[in-house]
Amino acid sequence: MAQPDSMDFPRIRAAANAAGAIDISLIRGGPFYRAQQLTRLIDANRWNLGRRIIFAIAVGWLPLVLMTLFFHPSALRNLLTDYRVNARLLVAVPVLLAGQVVMESRFRTIVQHLRDCGILDANGITRLDSIIASLSRWRDSIWPELCIVALVYLNVWLVFTAHVNEARPWALVGEGAGNLLPAGWYYAIVSQLIYQFLVGLSLWKWLLWSYFLFRLSGMDLRLVVTHPDEHAGTGFLGLSPMGNAPLAFAVTAAIGSNWRHQILDRGLHLVNFKIDAIVLLMLVLLVGVGPLVFFVPRLAKLRRKGILEYGTLGQLHSTDFHEKWILHRAGHESEFLTAPEISALTDYASSYEKIEQMQPFPVDKGALLALALAVAIPLFPVVLAEIPLGVVLKALLDAAK
Repeated sequence: MAQPDSMDFPRIRAAANAAGAIDISLIRGGPFYRAQQLTRLIDANRWNLGRRIIFAIAVGWLPLVLMTLFFHPSALRNLLTDYRVNARLLVAVPVLLAGQVVMESRFRTIVQHLRDCGILDANGITRLDSIIASLSRWRDSIWPELCIVALVYLNVWLVFTAHVNEARPWALVGEGAGNLLPAGWYYAIVSQLIYQFLVGLSLWKWLLWSYFLFRLSGMDLRLVVTHPDEHAGTGFLGLSPMGNAPLAFAVTAAIGSNWRHQILDRGLHLVNFKIDAIVLLMLVLLVGVGPLVFFVPRLAKLRRKGILEYGTLGQLHSTDFHEKWILHRAGHESEFLTAPEISALTDYASSYEKIEQMQPFPVDKGALLALALAVAIPLFPVVLAEIPLGVVLKALLDAAK
């Protein structure tokens, strides 16, 4: 069967859109999502983000306040000022819920662009839909979320002894697990589950997204080395790291809360967390932009090939120009300014420059900035734990001069 030419793209797009609107969501599926649908926390066409955040806080944080108020009222102030608890339940959990909406939007945008931009032919679109259908089956499976719950409780059990004796008057009286107050038990069994489950769920969606990009990188893409996005037409994939920025923010907020606690209560200093901060940043970059590495070998090869191919054509064109207007220009000087070869050579030079400027790593600078801010903003309270706000602001003003 003959392959469709470029004039078939409108027909391909129309067929793809009329083929039943393949479900292209990484989020709208699975037991957790269906449970939210049954409880009316999520509607068919609405995320109801505000309602879901309020519900998560009402289940994860509010019972801690009520239990502490009833069983140990003198420790209520300690709970309300416990930055580690509040960073997880009042900051990280809402951000993770919002992150689901962001990831959903990014994935839909990228998939729709794949169908519309002509980078895939008819067979490619069919294969794309097959990959998405496979992802949907994994997304809807009960086993990944059961494994996440099991891993969360295993982690809670492993770190329980280490954390049970920390100075948390709202959680326990005295020392040892036997002295845990109801609020302490609730935090370990319920509140931690909410936060860690959402983190695990976000990582699971990231794995699905990474698999999608891996499969996409091996497809027959119509890449153009002179594309103005400087990524051979894959520049739109640079939007994907934005979908992981909320996860980076939430995890950094939780980690930063522990660092802040150790600075304020144990006398540690910012320099003690230098290596940890570097590792954290590397992990955030790995999650955020790591899957785009799948495209680097192919785009790098395309750039090298383009330089050779366009270089050969450029050599021929430049040689003809040199012979005509440098070696044999006598008697034709008056025609030079109107000669079509000038604009042709200039336009070709511009195309060749695009090839040299092509970047094999299809990442967007705005996405990198978003990831950097997702790490920097939650760590700002950690800096303030050791350096007064006035000193920080003065340093920033001095740096801006």
